[in-house]
Amino acid sequence: MRGLLRWARAGRASASPGAAAAAPAGEASGEEAAVEAERWLVVGLGNPGPTYAGNRHNVGFMVADLLAERGGARFKAHKARAETAETRVAGVPAVLAKPRSYMNLSGGPVAALSRFYKIPLERILVVHDELDIPFAALRLKRGGGAGGHNGLRSLTSSLGAPDYLRVRVGVGRPPGRMDAAAYVLKDFSGTERKDLGVVLERAADAVETVLTEGLEKAQNTFHASA
Repeated sequence: MRGLLRWARAGRASASPGAAAAAPAGEASGEEAAVEAERWLVVGLGNPGPTYAGNRHNVGFMVADLLAERGGARFKAHKARAETAETRVAGVPAVLAKPRSYMNLSGGPVAALSRFYKIPLERILVVHDELDIPFAALRLKRGGGAGGHNGLRSLTSSLGAPDYLRVRVGVGRPPGRMDAAAYVLKDFSGTERKDLGVVLERAADAVETVLTEGLEKAQNTFHASA
């Protein structure tokens, strides 16, 4: 992450006359430790690959991409079966993540990233599609059930508790008798795509507000404007 002191730099500094001693091996420097203490894991849910890129189910990936763009960061492959981008979200240190497993196996990569970056459950925020919310509306909360969402079910199982934060992006219910699973695996309609950019911007704003001002402030702002 930009701004972090690297061990090599610390080693060179310690060799200079009057320089402070480097941190013992295996321990983070003061700056690194401070970043670790406040770093967030922001997860966008979706399915990997171009076939699914425009699907309603991939709105979490879309928001993660926008947050990375805002932070000037690029996603890279991570050994935890995810793409990650280390950046700052509205000035707050964060790891953006997009699991590369399919949606119903999202929990494994997220749990692995949580361990790798030493990020506790209370600083994990997940962005996902929500059938029970009208298109373009946002709802934010901490914890709760999966509500039939296989990605959330996997996350709760792998993380051991449901108490992560959620930015729920409304995609609405399917028309007529269309199966819900088929509906979320279809691209947004032409009419929806006209407003999708604004929806994604608002969802990214909501993530930033949660990280900088807390859940209650974000709820008051984005629930009221729905």
